[in-house]
Amino acid sequence: MAEIETAYRTLAPLLGLSAASLFVVALLASGFSSSIVGVMAGQVIMQGFVSIRIPLWLRRLVVMVPSFAVVAAGMDVTHALVLSQVVLSLVLPIPMVALVRFTASRDVMGEFANTRLTNALAVTATAFVCLLNGILLFAIAGLGIPMGGS
Repeated sequence: MAEIETAYRTLAPLLGLSAASLFVVALLASGFSSSIVGVMAGQVIMQGFVSIRIPLWLRRLVVMVPSFAVVAAGMDVTHALVLSQVVLSLVLPIPMVALVRFTASRDVMGEFANTRLTNALAVTATAFVCLLNGILLFAIAGLGIPMGGS
């Protein structure tokens, strides 16, 4: 498995000496955007559907503590990143199923509810993500399709 510390070397022939800087900026932007979206989505769900209000400082702390724990523990950053992405991919179907259900409901969405075609496409996409997660779980457990690598 390639290490994240050396991933920028792939870009060096195309971007020259600026490859490392551009890679760092892109990596930071990706991390910030996913963290912000996650916090905002959590806030909307907690306030809108569950009616729970959590202070901003606590939400930010909950989002940042796992990252700091990985760094403080001296874990392999690449392994931690891959593991976090596996966990995120396994959790993704939960909001997808909720979103498909809510947007298909005329009681919730009124006139803005999904059409049958849009709902069919959303159900298909959700089923596909669930299928891929099932394959991932079988591969991790050593029961199915090998996931590559050595």
